[in-house]
This record gives sequence, structure tokens and C-alpha cells, in this order.
Amino acid sequence: MRRRAAGSGANRWVVLVVLCVSLLLVAVDATVLHVAVPAVTEDLKPGGIELLWIVDVYPLVCASLLILFGTLGDRVGRRRILLLGYALFGVASGMAALADNAQVLIVARALLGVGGAMIMPATLSILRQVFPDRRERALAIGIWSAVAAVGAAIGPLLGGFLLEHFWWGSVFLVNIPLMLVSLPVGRLLLPESKGDGDGPWDVVGALMAAAGLFGVVLGVKRLGGGESLGSLLTVPPLVVGALLVIGFVRRQRRRTHPLVDLKMFARPAFSTSVGCIVLAMLALVGLELIAAQYLQLVLGLSPLETGLRLLPLTFAAMAAGLAGARMLRRFGPRRMVCFGFCLTAFAVVLLTAMGRTDDCALMVASFVLLGFGLETTLFGAYESMLSEAPQEQAGGAAAIGETSYQLGAGIGIALLGTVMNAAYTPGLSGVPGVPQSASASAGHSLGEAYEVAARLGGSAGAALRHAARDSFVHGLHVTLLVSAGLLLLGAVMALRLPRDMQCEEEGAGAGEGTVEVPAQRDAAESRVSA
Repeated sequence: MRRRAAGSGANRWVVLVVLCVSLLLVAVDATVLHVAVPAVTEDLKPGGIELLWIVDVYPLVCASLLILFGTLGDRVGRRRILLLGYALFGVASGMAALADNAQVLIVARALLGVGGAMIMPATLSILRQVFPDRRERALAIGIWSAVAAVGAAIGPLLGGFLLEHFWWGSVFLVNIPLMLVSLPVGRLLLPESKGDGDGPWDVVGALMAAAGLFGVVLGVKRLGGGESLGSLLTVPPLVVGALLVIGFVRRQRRRTHPLVDLKMFARPAFSTSVGCIVLAMLALVGLELIAAQYLQLVLGLSPLETGLRLLPLTFAAMAAGLAGARMLRRFGPRRMVCFGFCLTAFAVVLLTAMGRTDDCALMVASFVLLGFGLETTLFGAYESMLSEAPQEQAGGAAAIGETSYQLGAGIGIALLGTVMNAAYTPGLSGVPGVPQSASASAGHSLGEAYEVAARLGGSAGAALRHAARDSFVHGLHVTLLVSAGLLLLGAVMALRLPRDMQCEEEGAGAGEGTVEVPAQRDAAESRVSA
């Protein structure tokens, strides 16, 4: 039987639509639960640790398993892993929707993380195979990234709408109809592709990577949540995880057929792209969390108003994703990513003009620049990373990119959260009429400061509330400046990227893995028999 490249014919655009629907579902599920936390807390009454796991176990499990399933897809078939991910995602969604206690919900969210780890790298690696021409692939990645931005924004809005009309489990039930459609459509239309398949799959290495990343991400998230270094769930997982990751790297270097070919990092464009992804997320994810607190606690906006205020950022990111292919052809990776970093840094500095009063025009303008600059940076970095990776390592490369994204986000929350606390807490010492114990409690967060102020009441409570708000705004400005510095460092790093976009077409089947499109198989066979 003759196999035909997946990139030929108009089917590749249909494949892109199917992949984008997959991505939309995973992106929505990553954020849809945030607005449902109060309803879940009221219904299931989880403890503090259980509530933390309900929220965090999905991204934690997903991040730790990306390399495992990305490389497994290279070995056994990326479509096969993707379809298994669809099935698991649907089953886990039903389990989460019907959960009657916190433990069941935690298990269901963990299974959703496993399904997400199957789906995410598979979508990018199939996209890499289906679009062998770099010009078309750049356009496809732009559409793919625009859909990711839409999903992240839709999550809280969709969750808010469902909670107004149904119970909290409905935020999970919406996944099931989409998965029931995606499974047969994906099986019919998506191409199967594999790497070269030489040598055995390194099971021990895959488990080391999963356990190591789990420990690192857990430790980083705990630090970002304000946990002390003495906590048993902070430093020990971080240290053990780091040792396992180091052991994984050393093991891959020794093996004849490694899970992840670390020689990819010797390519300046690949290693620089990964570094740019980490730095962009490190600078901005923690900032986004702090900005949400500013909008709700300082300006007094509701969660729905906060989501709507952030929409301009999402629309600008969508526009950048759709325009990214043209920008990449015209300016090349180096100038595009540098420009994205610099524009984002300018937007972040512009946000330092925000104070205790609402300046809607300034905020909208800054968020538009922020969204456009961030998406421009991530688009250029992802496209360069995928184009530099060999086709047989597409799943592993996609997993590295997604893992970098998750690690950057986790480190960003920890780092910028630490900067914020260091700038915020000193302003609450010595407030007239406020006991030292109350000031110490108020120094944990702005929300806790408001609770302490309400308990104190009178002039002391009003003074504490005023001081806490002023200290938070000061801390926000310091955090913004640190974030801008990190973004400018990213612009310098991006100077190692290639100046021009190399657009020669790559053969999809030239000894670098096989690709087969189900819809084209019969026609190919009939031509051979004729």
C-alpha cells in the first residue's frame, strides 16, 4: 500500500479545524472551574488542602505528563494517543460533573489532566506533520494559537453563564457532547503519524520525567501560593523533582535511542525559542493573577466585570495570532519575537500609571498592547521551535514547548508573587490604632487585610483598609517594573533567533516518519492497483 503525505490536498485545513476544536476544549477546561470554586465549596465542603488540589491537580498532572505522552505518540501513533485522550477526557468530565464528594472530584480532575496531556502535544505534532510547508504551517499555528486565546477567555465567561442557570457540574458536562463528536470525526479525518520507531521506548525515562516534573511544578505552585520553605509539600517535592529531571537528562544523553533528542537544544533557534516561551510566561502569568486581584479588590469590580475588562487582551491576542504568519514572513523570527517582547514590556510599564481609581481607557489600551505583544512573542517562539525540530521528534518537541509554557507560568506565579509580597507587606506595619498581630495577618494578602479591617471596625479598620490598598498598588507597580525587566531580557535573548524565515518545503515522508490520511487511503490504493 502506498502512503501519501498528509499535507497534500485540501484535507489539511479540515484537520486543522478538528485540532482547533480539541485545543479549544482543553483551553476552556483549564479556566472554566475558577468561577465555580465558591459553588463547589458550598456544595462539597472540601477542606483547605482538598480545595487546593481540586483547583491545581488538573494543570499539575497535565504538565507532568506532557513529555511522557508526547514521546509515546511519536512511538505508537499521535492520532491514537489523541483519540485516547478524547475518550478519557469525556469519561473524566462525566465523573467530575457527578462527583458527590471532594475526593471523587480530585480524581476526576486528575484524569482530565491525563487526557489534556494526551491531547495537547498530539495536536501540535499532527499539525507539524500535516503542514510540511513552513508558510502554511505558520498560518496554521497562528489560527491554533488564536483559538487557545479564545478558549482561555471563554472559560470564565462560560462558567459564569452556566452557574447562573445550572449547578456547578454543568461546567464539566459541556465537554461530553463535543467529545462524542470529536472521537468519530477525529478517527475519520485525522492522519496517523509516527516517528522513526528505532529502539525500545524508554519506560523508565518517561516515568522519571513525569515524576520529576510533578515534583518541580508542585513545589513551584506551593511557593507561588505563599507556602513557607519549611512545608513538607514545598521544598522536598521541588528537590526530589529537580534531581529526577537531572537524572532524566543524563539518562537521555547516554541512550542510543533517547525519548527526547537533547541534541535539539544544540540548535540555537530551538533552545532560544524554548527560553523565550519560559520567560514570556514567567513575566506575565503571575502578573495576570495580580491584575485580577487589583480589578476586584482595589477597583471593586465583580468577577464577570473583571472577565469582561480582560477581553480586549484576548481579542488583541487573537488578532496577533491571525496576523502572525504574515508578520513572520515579512520580518523573520528574530525581529518578530524581539518586537513582541518590547511591545509587551512597554504595555506593562504603561500599566504603572494605574492607581486607586479606575482609568478604563488606559487599561484597555494597555491590555490591547499587552495581548498583541504577548501573542506575537509566543507565536514566533512556538513556530521557530516546531520548525527546528525533526519531524520524527515532533511529539517530543511539542511536549517540550507545552512543558516550558507550564513551568514558566508556575515559576512566574512564585517569583512575581514573592516580589509582590515583599513590596506589599512593609506598608502595613505601624498603621495607627492597628495591633501588630492584626498588621501581620493583613500582610498575607489584600483580601485578608480587608477581612481584618472589617473585624477591627472604626477608624483603625478604615486606616488599615486604606493602607492595605495603597500598599497593594505600590506592590503592583514594583511587580510591573520587574516584569518589564524580564520581558526586555527576553528581547535580548531573542537576538539568537534566525534573521529570516526559511520557507523551503519539507517532505513529510522523506525518511522522517510516516503519515497516513484515512480519507486518502482508498484513492491511493486504487491508483496502485490500476
